Amino acid sequence: MIRYVARRLAYGAVVMGLVTVLVFVLMRLVPGDAVTLQLVDSGAGPEEAAALRAEFGLDVPVWVQLGNWLAGVVRGDLGTSFYTGAPVAELFLQRIPVTVTLGLLALVFATVAGVGLGVLAAVTRGTAVDGAVRTFAVAFLSVPNFVVALLVLTACAVWLNWSPPLAYRPLTEDPAGWIQQMAIPVIALGTAGMAGTARMARSSLLESLNSDYVRTVRAKGAGERTVIGKHAARNSTIAVLTLLGLELATILGGTVILEQMFGIPGTGQLVYTAVLERDYPVVVSCTIFYAALFIVTIIVIDLLYAWVDPRIRTGRALS
Repeated sequence: MIRYVARRLAYGAVVMGLVTVLVFVLMRLVPGDAVTLQLVDSGAGPEEAAALRAEFGLDVPVWVQLGNWLAGVVRGDLGTSFYTGAPVAELFLQRIPVTVTLGLLALVFATVAGVGLGVLAAVTRGTAVDGAVRTFAVAFLSVPNFVVALLVLTACAVWLNWSPPLAYRPLTEDPAGWIQQMAIPVIALGTAGMAGTARMARSSLLESLNSDYVRTVRAKGAGERTVIGKHAARNSTIAVLTLLGLELATILGGTVILEQMFGIPGTGQLVYTAVLERDYPVVVSCTIFYAALFIVTIIVIDLLYAWVDPRIRTGRALS
């Protein structure tokens, strides 16, 4: 098990390194750097631009910039924002809790609701309920989360005469306002994952219900609730766990747009603004955070396989 975890962590470190280099280089290939954007309306001359470029460390080749930035990371310094002058680590720590909370709520919503709908569709196979769940899953897998957010927002405004607060208030200051602010983004972020989970849970549960061991359990006189809840559902969970990593990637990508739409001060809004302003240290640091969170989630899911399925725990999969 230790070798397995160490190998996964090594793979994750390699992926994070590649992502960092790729984002670092690509951001500098985008037309218009931070110096040009800051001085575009100031009337500053070449001397001022050169001085600002040197201050930002942009007057040396890209590989030298990358080396300098990595050296700072090793010392625990993620750099300084080109626009605010604040340490990137400080900006990041202020916003991480908001994005993590939003992402976890969306992931829980997608998983719980998706599994519930999938089980409902499986036990009512061939009925109108089953058809409705499958239609819902196909439809919402194709709709971007920001479109879902706009649809829900419009429906609430037209039918309920309600819209979420414009100003973000922390949970500790205004619980009711926080819930109203987060409700639509959580639903929008989790809808696609819920649809995918419902499809996967339905197909996996149907496969388990048609297996030999389930027929044996039924032959022993077990009730349908015991057959589904204790035996079939647990084995079908493995396929659902596989989707969690993909759902997390979708949710993290969706926070960039939805946090900007709803004025939620998380890392998604931070990276959105940083990309527009070519604030390279902020963009690269946010990217590393997203990559690290995704990689850790994948490793946790791999370990959950062993807990859910004894065949994996006792076999050679973790050797």
